[in-house]
Amino acid sequence: MNVLLSGKTSFKVEVPYKLVETGDQGAEKPMIVYLHGRGQNLKSYEKAMQSFNSFSAYHLYIQGPYADSELTSHKKKWGFMWYLYNGKQGSFIKSLEYTAEFIQEIIDHVRQFINVSRLCVIGYSMGGYQAGYFGMTRWKHTNEIIVMAGRYKTEVLTDAKLESMGHQKILAIHGTKDRTVLPEPQIKAVDFLKGHGIDAEIKLVDENHKLSQTYIEAAKDWLKQAGYPTAEK
Repeated sequence: MNVLLSGKTSFKVEVPYKLVETGDQGAEKPMIVYLHGRGQNLKSYEKAMQSFNSFSAYHLYIQGPYADSELTSHKKKWGFMWYLYNGKQGSFIKSLEYTAEFIQEIIDHVRQFINVSRLCVIGYSMGGYQAGYFGMTRWKHTNEIIVMAGRYKTEVLTDAKLESMGHQKILAIHGTKDRTVLPEPQIKAVDFLKGHGIDAEIKLVDENHKLSQTYIEAAKDWLKQAGYPTAEK
């Protein structure tokens, strides 16, 4: 048998997203982009983050591009992932970048039809890794970043990128009992950002690796302090 040719190529899959508006219709206001954790999908994450509708904002929910059937055999309840990880950092970063490109395409598309004043990316666990990476590499488009139970991959930052992130506000929320993603590396990452003049902070909560109401309320309080307006009832 003779192998005539081998190589690698890429393919695209259809990924659902959903844009919701709260507050005065058509007004200029922030957009919040939501990136779910592993084992979740668009529908389940929207339900978990429903209380964020108290903000006057455009809410963009995006589903991860990689199907993950390990946690359940029921197709309708499949979770999805943002990246594929084979244990190699180079492949990990490449996968984060590939997905960040597709997230940016969705944001660019929906912004044609709405009036956005600022943009926040918020992610939990696996979605937190992706949110942090997106915000740090797409600093021109991102004003606020919230990573819950994940880690900022600060090793991807160059001096030029650090200098360009001066307008951003960054929050990490992490459980002191988290044994899936340990808090110490995230604490170190936030200290690194602060050491380079970035407006970054970490809030430690008495939680494990689970998207609890404690995480959600901490994120909402921070956005209120950052000037995100609430919707009138």
